[in-house]
Amino acid sequence: MTYFHLPALLVTLGGTLLSVLVQFSLSGTVHALQHLLHVIRRPLPTAPTILRRLRSYAITARRDGLRQLEADVPSESDSFMRLGLELITAETDKESLQSALERECLVLDQKYRSCRRLFEMMASAAPAWGMIGTLFALIQMFSQLNDARQIGPSLAMALTTTLYGVLMTNLIFIPIAGRLETRHTDDLQIRQMMQEGLLAMNEEYSPVLIEERLRAWLPAGVVKPVAPAASDDSSRSDSSRAA
Repeated sequence: MTYFHLPALLVTLGGTLLSVLVQFSLSGTVHALQHLLHVIRRPLPTAPTILRRLRSYAITARRDGLRQLEADVPSESDSFMRLGLELITAETDKESLQSALERECLVLDQKYRSCRRLFEMMASAAPAWGMIGTLFALIQMFSQLNDARQIGPSLAMALTTTLYGVLMTNLIFIPIAGRLETRHTDDLQIRQMMQEGLLAMNEEYSPVLIEERLRAWLPAGVVKPVAPAASDDSSRSDSSRAA
């Protein structure tokens, strides 16, 4: 027994894609799928990793100056972090830096929302097109009741279109939409952590104070890194200035 039925698959999947193209533009659909591929291919850095990287950049800027930090910027793999470091090395003021980083977060938020809406729409359209395929097949079957050889293929299509719609919804579209929602929340949280660290670097806070401010972003149960005692004096001076 086989569960593959090409006409049923074409009706269910083709109808779902048609519904998508009616609601979304072709370019918007392509951009949403490109964002999904980007999410799949790009692993999200963890909060402890971001903390270590920001602290390392802060140490470099304080010890060797912005020129050395500028030399390290091209090796940064994350585009958001790289943008912030480029603006810091260009001695951008706090308001301009914050505005640029918030704009990047807004663009990222819109990409996630658009991509998630696409798959939520597909999740709602697939079962409907499965039922439409079932109705088409039943109409064909009832119109050919005098030919017993046509009843079996028509009934098979009637059942498989509904099966395909349910499977696509619950095994593909809903899980992808849920995964995008989770990744959306995690990604924005990481960006906000980066933003806070980059703004602190721009204010020339010490590595110890930057680390102290970012510890709140670490998940529960994670061992928090301990800063070297050599930076304690500068941390105290920064803390008093921040107060």
